[in-house]
Amino acid sequence: IEMAGDSRFPDVDAEGSENNEETEIVVNVGGVRQVFYGDNLNQYPETRLAELINCLSGGYDSIFSLCDDYDPGKREFYFDRDPDAFKCIIDVYYFGEIHMKKGICPICFKNEMEFWKVDLKFLDDCCKTHLSEKKEELEEIARRVQLILDDLGVDASENRWKRCQKYIWKFLEKPESSYPARVIAVLSFLFILISSVVMCVGTIPDLQVVDAEGNRMEHPTLDSIETACIGWFTMEYVLRLISSPNKLHFALSFMNIVDVLAILPFYVSLTLTHLGAKLMELSNVQQAVQALRIMRIARIFKLARHSSGLQTLTYALKRSFKELGLLLMYLAVGIFVFSALGYTMEQSHPETLFKSIPQSFWWAIITMTTVGYGDIYPKTTLGKLNAAISFLCGVIAIALPIHPIINNFVRYYNKQRVLETAAKHELELMELNSAEGKASSSKNELEDLAREGKEGPFYSSRLKVSHSDTFIHLLSEEKHYRTRLQSCK
Repeated sequence: IEMAGDSRFPDVDAEGSENNEETEIVVNVGGVRQVFYGDNLNQYPETRLAELINCLSGGYDSIFSLCDDYDPGKREFYFDRDPDAFKCIIDVYYFGEIHMKKGICPICFKNEMEFWKVDLKFLDDCCKTHLSEKKEELEEIARRVQLILDDLGVDASENRWKRCQKYIWKFLEKPESSYPARVIAVLSFLFILISSVVMCVGTIPDLQVVDAEGNRMEHPTLDSIETACIGWFTMEYVLRLISSPNKLHFALSFMNIVDVLAILPFYVSLTLTHLGAKLMELSNVQQAVQALRIMRIARIFKLARHSSGLQTLTYALKRSFKELGLLLMYLAVGIFVFSALGYTMEQSHPETLFKSIPQSFWWAIITMTTVGYGDIYPKTTLGKLNAAISFLCGVIAIALPIHPIINNFVRYYNKQRVLETAAKHELELMELNSAEGKASSSKNELEDLAREGKEGPFYSSRLKVSHSDTFIHLLSEEKHYRTRLQSCK
């Protein structure tokens, strides 16, 4: 397209600069023609469409700064943009708000609004929610990609200790980084299982031994296995703590607190066994040790570190606090109402098991949750009718919030899979772009050498290396393209 002075374009009609309510412009966006009038466009004079009314007086330089092409015969402006998004954006001139159609990428729609110079405040709140969610997803993808790049990159300015610390952190925290790291993750998983099995097997009376005072204790073999597992957990935690980039964040992390709770009881009970007898009675020491041994069940939560499913379940429960609170509220109201009714209806029976309303809470809980131990049950006809209504209400109250909780779990699980795939695709795209850049630079060097007439052995070797470097040509340098992160595809 040539600018002013080209014979193909006649001079712009001066009447085109008139900015009144009868001004009419024709816009062609991606092959879709739209006719607009000045009274509508002038409501928002800062938008690109409103600027088209006044650009005719500025010549072709002003016109082509706003559009991709212009037909002076038809007085039609051409734009190479998304017509579907444009149909949504022009609603601002007629309704004062914009709704994004289903199926349009929120990030691309935001870019379209920026191109047409329409403020985001006109976007409806429901659509802003989708946009914020997509932004969060892109930020998460960028964070994952950056973490992978940080793992792959080596900073030459770092000293030997920093590089060693980074290697240990990758070795223990990122099993996907190398084959030895995966082996360590599998070993850690096996130690957790062995420790949990030993804790359970140690409570079997046939496998216990009797000490000199007649007290039962765990078998020495099981005790040795337990000590070896705790030694592994301790070494793993200390190495992870030393190599952690942010030690305060590491120490306050939930999973790391679980690790401490799984390790600490062993050392506290060991200390009480050897030193506590001097400070308190032996029976009190044994009770304290037994209480600490119960805390060993916390190590089963260490499995969540190696299971994406458990992590997804934890996140789904966090996102379902509202539904869980609703469930507890339903149950609390039902327990209070039906326990009070049961106590009132059962007072006429001489052998009633409902002694008080607080005591009836237990009956209402096991009835509404459909457990029904049978230790407390109604004996009158009205009491049985009240019990029937209570467990029917309990089934309904429990079933109502279950579906949103399941949806949260499925949504988060699918989202994590999509984010992982998107991060891998982004890395692949970056590798392709990098290979294209290297190949283009090699090609430019060869062209320079050919122009200078350098045909010696040096030129032949460079040519051979260049032809051996394979690359995929994506787009020419003159074209502007968007990465997967920007286009959200």
